[in-house]
Amino acid sequence: MDTLPDAFPSQGRSAAQFPSASQSFSFHEQSAAHSSSHNGQSTASEKTEQTPRIKVHDPPKFDLDSYIANYAGRTRFDRLYLIGTSSTALSTEALKLAVAEAKSGKDVARYEKAVRALSEVSPTESEATLDAAWVQRVQRQVQAQSERLEQELRGYKNNLIKESIRMGNEDIGNHYYETGDLVAASKAYNRMREYCTTPNHIISMLFKLINVSVERGDWLAVQSNVHRLRAAQSKPEDRLKSQPKMAAALGLALMHSGSYAEAAKSFLGSDVSLTDTFNEVITANDVAVYGGLCAMASMDRESLRRDVLENSTFRNFLELEPHIRRAIVFFCNSKFRPCLDILESYRTDYLLDLHLQRHVSDLYNSIRTKAIKQYLVPFSRVTLTSMATIFAPEVIGGEAQPTSISSSFVQEIIRLIQKGVLDARIDLENNVLVSNKVDLRDDMQEKTLESLRSFNQEAHMRILRAGVLQAGLEVRGPESERRPRQPQGQSGRGMERPVRGGTRV
Repeated sequence: MDTLPDAFPSQGRSAAQFPSASQSFSFHEQSAAHSSSHNGQSTASEKTEQTPRIKVHDPPKFDLDSYIANYAGRTRFDRLYLIGTSSTALSTEALKLAVAEAKSGKDVARYEKAVRALSEVSPTESEATLDAAWVQRVQRQVQAQSERLEQELRGYKNNLIKESIRMGNEDIGNHYYETGDLVAASKAYNRMREYCTTPNHIISMLFKLINVSVERGDWLAVQSNVHRLRAAQSKPEDRLKSQPKMAAALGLALMHSGSYAEAAKSFLGSDVSLTDTFNEVITANDVAVYGGLCAMASMDRESLRRDVLENSTFRNFLELEPHIRRAIVFFCNSKFRPCLDILESYRTDYLLDLHLQRHVSDLYNSIRTKAIKQYLVPFSRVTLTSMATIFAPEVIGGEAQPTSISSSFVQEIIRLIQKGVLDARIDLENNVLVSNKVDLRDDMQEKTLESLRSFNQEAHMRILRAGVLQAGLEVRGPESERRPRQPQGQSGRGMERPVRGGTRV
């Protein structure tokens, strides 16, 4: 397993922190400071070590140019860089596009990172050489624009015009966001809050904060801002327009948090009007894939049929990714082999997805485990060979003893039993899996006998009491104990007693 850069790189530095073009540039001696956070501040995702990423050797099904055309903004570079550093088949093409994408913006750190990665993959390419003149020119432009925007904001504050101050902070936030200083951009957007005078201003500010938080990998901040959006007072038409983006952003944050069931509910609640209105973060195709996989990993067959396949809103998303719909239909119909084949055929594509890559293994394992459990429901005994034919066809014919204790499939079943996922035991002598299910007929007979015993005991006690009363053997207590107690407030000195003749005393 090769260690690759994180899918969510840390924010860049301000222009003053970049090395000048006159300084020497060495790809192998360049320090890790390019990916460090601004002024030593780090996000939650940056505090952890960069996770190792696998190399994907199989070519994906998608066309790179068509795929990346669906996105806008800074996520285009993130996706191109991830594909370039993960896929051996598309590494050169993706990194060349990443270099061009970085060069079309003002984030010098991204450009340097892309050039460095391309020089390691294909050093003979012309794009693999650092354009020092461009770096120096952009650094000067960024520095000049930063100073100009800061000066304008100070003027707005002196004039005490709230709308001008809000727009000044927004311009500075946009500038820092474009240059990769995400911490400074987040602070600038947060400063807009006290100067927002309309609900639309608040909604716009919160969506900008969501975009920054997504790129930083700060998923708690994404959830917090989505909840703030829901609590914001806005017109019904504005709320209806924002709802699909809120649902998609919340689903993305929950998926990254590992809450696949909640993420599925959020994705399923998104509206088809999302289209390309949020393509700087996520597209409608992504909602279909993420929502479908999370639902398959966390819902039972009845819930999948009711909440996914029969969901008139989400059905429009599934039409964009018909293979996800086919996989869900096969799963609901207990046709697990075709379902798993479809998912496996798209594994390469999902391993090259910016948000899905780190969750592919967990999602696929959950879906496979659910399929194995569902397959065993109608059986008390099932042969390991028949199970291997469905869940591990590569084992049949690929190993001398596909159902022996050393078989990878048998080891998988053993792990599921040890974890308590499967309530069964393996009979290796007969090559069968025996379910430890309770015999429903015996269970019903035992409950019936227990009910009869309880009825006989109660009937006996009632007959015994009736005989005691009839024979006059009941032991009565003193008269004072048998006299019913009067309710509080109905005895004492204030009571009136009716007497003969209707008078009161």
